[in-house]
Amino acid sequence: MDIHVRHQQGQSIRKIAKDTGLSRNTVRRYLRQPNLVPCYTARQEQPSVLEPFKPYLLERINAANPSWIPATVLLREIKERGYEGGYSTLTDFLRLHKPKPTPDPLVRFETEPGVQMQVDFTTISCRGKRIKAFVATLGFSRGAFVKFSHSEKQEDWIRGVEEAFEYFGGVTKEVLFDNAKAIMIERDAYGKGTHKWNSALLELAKRYGFTPRACRPYRAKTKGKVERFNAYLKGSFITPLIAELKQHNLEFTVEIANARIGPWLANIAHQRVHGTTGEKPQVLMDKEREFLMSLPIEVAKPVSKPMPKEVVPLESFQHPLAVYDALLEVRL
Repeated sequence: MDIHVRHQQGQSIRKIAKDTGLSRNTVRRYLRQPNLVPCYTARQEQPSVLEPFKPYLLERINAANPSWIPATVLLREIKERGYEGGYSTLTDFLRLHKPKPTPDPLVRFETEPGVQMQVDFTTISCRGKRIKAFVATLGFSRGAFVKFSHSEKQEDWIRGVEEAFEYFGGVTKEVLFDNAKAIMIERDAYGKGTHKWNSALLELAKRYGFTPRACRPYRAKTKGKVERFNAYLKGSFITPLIAELKQHNLEFTVEIANARIGPWLANIAHQRVHGTTGEKPQVLMDKEREFLMSLPIEVAKPVSKPMPKEVVPLESFQHPLAVYDALLEVRL
């Protein structure tokens, strides 16, 4: 096509041959036969520099099965046998023969309604500051409670559990903790599975009537429900809130986070369809509340507290009050 176009534009056969890198006879032949289609022979594949070593590599792979010999080791071995190629040539070949890892089967430990609440602390780093978030998740419904604080001391754990039970309107039969030193003195102190808990936690368990449990060390999946919610919390609540505050030249603080978390839990987190249960946490929470144990009498009594007229961040007032009210979404 290029030859015919050039010829129609007035180029000579000599000029076309020079520009296309073809001989003048080839140019003439295509001009005399307009319907002639060029025929190219398939380029003969050049043998790979790795070809002589493939039988050895396959033998080594089969001998090591089901384990796997690292490419760096195989490279050293075939270089000792005369291989002069590169590392990537070897890895391209090994990639075709490396078995795909079989993931460990994920066993989900589902609990009946009212049986278990999983609790944990997660850390939020923002502009060099570290803020803690106490997170409690009901094992059956996946309903969640979050309380932000400046630390995760013993009193933060205790108060977090108390406020979580008050938020859910009842007490689960057991609470699953991690192995935090603030609440556990010694693991397996009285035998396997029998731990030495902090006295304040034991008093809390006695008062509310729940049994404290500890997840297995280095097995985060044991409390996977609360761990997964931690990731959801950071991606869907904390990151967008930090970005929003940054746009208004405000810092992410414990006070602002606690003011915003309630509406987010009620209107977003508990209204989404959970990926595991296939239900909205709010729907299952309504069912689970019927199975929760009653709160202690002194906790269940309503306490009359004067409602604050206004809640604002603890920063200096760099904006009109309407901006702070909009950010905090205070609903009195």
